Amino acid sequence: MPLSHSQRLTPSTILLLLIPPLMWAGNAVVGRLMHGVVPPFTLNFLRWALAFLLLLPFASWVLRPGSGFRKNWRHFALLGLLGVGSYNSLQYMALTTSTPINVTLVAACTPVWMLLIGRVLYGVPISRQAALSAALSLSGVAVVLSHGNLTQLLAVQLVPGDAWMLLATLVWAGYSWQLALPRPGAELAHIRADWAAFLLAQIAMGLLWSGLSTGGEWLLLPAVDANGSSPITWGWPLAAALVFVAIGPSLLAYRCWGAGVARVGPTIAGFFSNLTPLFAALLSATLLGEMPHLYHAMGFALIVGGILVSSRK
Repeated sequence: MPLSHSQRLTPSTILLLLIPPLMWAGNAVVGRLMHGVVPPFTLNFLRWALAFLLLLPFASWVLRPGSGFRKNWRHFALLGLLGVGSYNSLQYMALTTSTPINVTLVAACTPVWMLLIGRVLYGVPISRQAALSAALSLSGVAVVLSHGNLTQLLAVQLVPGDAWMLLATLVWAGYSWQLALPRPGAELAHIRADWAAFLLAQIAMGLLWSGLSTGGEWLLLPAVDANGSSPITWGWPLAAALVFVAIGPSLLAYRCWGAGVARVGPTIAGFFSNLTPLFAALLSATLLGEMPHLYHAMGFALIVGGILVSSRK
């Protein structure tokens, strides 16, 4: 299926595609910090409920009759399921048993899923250039996570959370392709032209999916734990976390990711997601008071090399 995208990486496009992995790295760290404070599916629901309220004053028109939202509800239901209801729930579930570093390592396979979905479902061939780009980017991730000693990768222990994150990356790749595929209809095109309306329509449907999973989560949770505590610990830490994940990884990252995918397509954009573990390592180093090392620069060079190779015509 032919797709029309400009493959040239301009400075503004690079900036658009750099912001999401930075926000996602912060999201992984915050998600891990919230383990034991709020259940994962509930965290996802609260995150998107707050994002919905923040976005509503700017794009409420999309929910009114005649906007095209109801006519295209199946399309938004699919986007909401993949991008809002599933991906982040699976990520927060992964962070209950895995670390941000392990989660971002597993997420580094996103470009591979992008290539495979494009090939299998849409007939987009995998070129040698794309394969080389994937190899360079994954090599950069490996250098960062192994601290420059690749033999340490053999010591990485996988836990159930890593499997949840593997499923999440597959979901995200499918979501990105849905963003890139051309869709007929003037009303849908009008909604997609307004990023706030387009995202609000996805959140509106995604909250339905997220609400269902959250309801199931609470049916399985005990009213109080062994210590007599509620599953949610209300307080300023949770409030601050919700504000960050609702604005940064939700509104800002989704806006930039959607615009970036529209410019260069999901395959090239997928390589930028490999910057997430690098940013996660840097954020962890900052929180621990550790300075960046040479292997950070080496990994960054390899990841950027993969991005540059992927953008060459």
